[in-house]
Amino acid sequence: MKRKATAVWNGTVKEGQGHLTTQSTVLNETQYSFNSRFADGIGTNPEELLAAAHAGCFTMKLSLDLTEAGFTPEELQTESVISLDNGKIVKSELTLSATVPNITDDQFQQIAKGAKENCPVSGAFSFEITLNATLNP
Repeated sequence: MKRKATAVWNGTVKEGQGHLTTQSTVLNETQYSFNSRFADGIGTNPEELLAAAHAGCFTMKLSLDLTEAGFTPEELQTESVISLDNGKIVKSELTLSATVPNITDDQFQQIAKGAKENCPVSGAFSFEITLNATLNP
């Protein structure tokens, strides 16, 4: 399977602007700029897209792993915070809140840790990945 996206940029890095389009067109000429990346400008940025990819991939992998272990998740909610420090992406912090009936916290933590280590997006990252997983009653 292959997926693609296209970036177009016009102008200098600070004054210019660009747009991103994905194969599915979920992003369709979505604006990005210096301000959307390094300030609070309108549009998206690469770090936000990495965070979305990591949160989505990890959550799907966790759902698969829980199901294969005999548990049916009611809700899995994951946030990923990508940290950019001195021009380098250095960390993805995953925060998970989950409702999964009939599972112990030990079982849940073990399965969540495995999903963190084995989701395809985690495997693509060479920086630190942390996980704070909470099982709701």
